[in-house]
Amino acid sequence: MSKKVVTFGEIMLRLTPPDHQRFIQADTFNVIYGGGEANTAVSLANYGLDARFVTKLPNNPIGQAALNEVRRFGVDTNYIARGGDRLGIYYCENGASQRPSNVVYDRAHSAIAEAENADFDWEEIFADVDWFHYTGITPALSKKMSDVTLEAVKAAKKHGVKVSCDLNYRAKLWSKERAGQVMEGLMEYTDVVIANEEDAEMVFDIKSGSDITGGDLNVEGYKDVAKQLIDRFDLELVGSHLRISHSASNNGWLVILFDGENFVQSTKYEITIIDRVGGGDSFAGGLIYSLVTGKELQEAAEFGAAASALKQSIPGDFNHVSVKEVETLAGGNASGRVKR
Repeated sequence: MSKKVVTFGEIMLRLTPPDHQRFIQADTFNVIYGGGEANTAVSLANYGLDARFVTKLPNNPIGQAALNEVRRFGVDTNYIARGGDRLGIYYCENGASQRPSNVVYDRAHSAIAEAENADFDWEEIFADVDWFHYTGITPALSKKMSDVTLEAVKAAKKHGVKVSCDLNYRAKLWSKERAGQVMEGLMEYTDVVIANEEDAEMVFDIKSGSDITGGDLNVEGYKDVAKQLIDRFDLELVGSHLRISHSASNNGWLVILFDGENFVQSTKYEITIIDRVGGGDSFAGGLIYSLVTGKELQEAAEFGAAASALKQSIPGDFNHVSVKEVETLAGGNASGRVKR
């Protein structure tokens, strides 16, 4: 029987100027739907798991379009609540070379931000579920969503469900102080944390020693971060993708995992970026798939790194790759030759 995974968070309408144009140049926008937990659910459905995405969407054609987009990739949408006034929007200007990407949010008072615990039947949602995944973006949306997320993780643990969180700190959504306070409470019910060095510093004031803006990468420094997270919150596993930004177009990319005793590091990939949005979410999907299907720690790191490297070659938020494609890259075939 397929493993069941629930993800919970916001899906938004993403508007992106075509051909790497700047906002001020564009007279058209490409329409894309995506969001951290929705992206992860699509990855898991691609890998053959029973993936269930939970959110709240407005009961209008735009909300329906977002629901349809997730459902068409095999994600269970039966527990998506309907109501509220609007779908959140974000504008994403894709960077290139030395020009970074830029994001402008228009998500205040979205349907999910105004949702309440009564919108979600957690007892039914978590029946026969193996894994629950959320990100730090979800409780950042509003005080209501902080409370709802806490109820969700409590219900998950009541049902014996493993819980993972990608910290995903967003300075445009909440302060470091508020993030630290809320996430500290959520960690009590969380087993696996995904946090890069910047997230750990911004949310929990845990420093890695890496120069996160200068293209430097200190793996030993991140090991110290992982140890501090494990010790502080009694976690089962801490993991991260580590990005080395040579430019907006070219990055180094690898994964590190720590289970309290063993550190493992993946192959390092040099990637040419088509679309970096969703790279971290695709790592989360690869890691969760690896853990629920019983992969060893090193295998999990390699699968997660390969999955997220492949995602950044694909336009849009979702990672449209199969287990076989990920395993081929993880197995060492990075030639990119045409398959005939």
